[in-house]
Amino acid sequence: MNHPRPEGWRDSVGADAAIDCDVLVVGGGINGAGIARDLAGRGLKVVVAEKDDLASHTSSSSTKLIHGGLRYLEYYEFSLVRKALAEREVLLKSAPHIMWPLRFVMPHDPGMRPVWMIRAGLFLYDHLARREVLPGSTTVDLRTHAAGAPLKKQFSKGFVYSDGWVDDARLVVLNALDAKARGATVLTRTACVDAKRGATQWQATLQSAQGGQRTVTARALVNAAGPWAAQFLAEHAHAPERKSLRLVKGSHIVVPKMFDHDHAYIFQNPDKRIIFAIPYEGEFTLIGTTDVEHRGAIGEARIDADETAYLCEQASRYFARSVTPADVVWSYSGVRPLLDDESGDPSAVTRDYSLELDTAQAPLLNVWGGKITTFRKLAEEAADLLAAPLRAARGAWTEHAFLPGGDLSPTIGAAQRPDTDFSRFVQALALAHPTLPTPMVRRIARAYGQRAAAWLSQPLGAEVAPGLYEAELAFLHDEEWARCADDVLWRRSKLGLHYEDHHRAAVDDWCRRHWGNVASAPTEKAWN
Repeated sequence: MNHPRPEGWRDSVGADAAIDCDVLVVGGGINGAGIARDLAGRGLKVVVAEKDDLASHTSSSSTKLIHGGLRYLEYYEFSLVRKALAEREVLLKSAPHIMWPLRFVMPHDPGMRPVWMIRAGLFLYDHLARREVLPGSTTVDLRTHAAGAPLKKQFSKGFVYSDGWVDDARLVVLNALDAKARGATVLTRTACVDAKRGATQWQATLQSAQGGQRTVTARALVNAAGPWAAQFLAEHAHAPERKSLRLVKGSHIVVPKMFDHDHAYIFQNPDKRIIFAIPYEGEFTLIGTTDVEHRGAIGEARIDADETAYLCEQASRYFARSVTPADVVWSYSGVRPLLDDESGDPSAVTRDYSLELDTAQAPLLNVWGGKITTFRKLAEEAADLLAAPLRAARGAWTEHAFLPGGDLSPTIGAAQRPDTDFSRFVQALALAHPTLPTPMVRRIARAYGQRAAAWLSQPLGAEVAPGLYEAELAFLHDEEWARCADDVLWRRSKLGLHYEDHHRAAVDDWCRRHWGNVASAPTEKAWN
């Protein structure tokens, strides 16, 4: 089996070649990848420059929810909640392999928000946007409902409502893949170190992780650098700071699973914040998040002991079995670039976004803030803003489009419902590959959707770690920009969470031998 070694940025053109394009997008997180996809689909020539791996920072460090944001109603963020609620089903239908419906249980604590307030909030949540797939909210008796079993007996009443789950890092990769399929050039581990603005075009210098440089000439520049957006403007684009970003660290912990049912929990805390406890990777429970002002280096966010203690303490207020720091098997932290609305409480800072287009010279579009649920809408609005000055050939198109692998119809026929469609797809894939373990088939179906069907039929090669074969590693390198073990184990998959140290070491050794000694991108992840 041929395993090509990495060639830096030789994805589509030579390393020394200059590139002419319509739009240079700086940042390979969810907003940058989403904008690149939308613009490429409108017939524009797009280049994406990401200084690390795709989704290596904020976009892989979310709570992994497609949600309207129930708690935002308390801050009167009705426009944001409506927009996010409307996007839930659009996204679920576009990629049923990496997104699926999830029911949330809120145990009622009489010392927290009163029943009438919760019911009013849930009524709004059910009716602010149209629902076709997700069921509405209801009240449950936790003394008899399965979700009550892991909780302390004092919680007898609960409220259940719907949102969705997403594999956030894979969502970014799928957007980048679709952008590439539509003609975009996606350059990872490639920083934009200088961008000079002229009357009609930008001259940018890109630098690879190996130190090589090349020039990009672009008619427009999109600053989608997330928490680095203001810094990029000041230090590399020679532009004055336009907006004030508030950098807030959100941390999560993962513990052995606390319950066996398929619902998630939303817990109200005495400080008026909420945390989630979510079924995770089959064997675990994900608990988060915190909201802490971040004042250190953006790419070096780490959970601290106080955050761990906070999450354990708040979860233990509800679960009959206490959660302790010793239970934590993995943690991750990310820095959210929030619009500074001068709120004293980091939890109250708006999660909405702002798009700022400057056409005084060659167009500059700055992306401020945002949340993963609204990425597609943000990208559509960004592309709409650039369509006129760039004379885009086509209009908005992503609302009814599948993400790569999301169209399961070649295997199962016409789509019915995203959740049941995926179940039918797994069954069909298992029947087509009866010699493969069912858990492996399900994992691959989840990760790749319809894209898995073709390469599963090829020789898998040697098994590098349990359930991970050379064919998948080659696929991740050739098709999904994976360049080191961290890319594979913590972003393209979460296999690192399931493996022992020697399994992770085996994957690392394989990647180094076949792909070269590519340094891992800075990661916010830590495992015990």
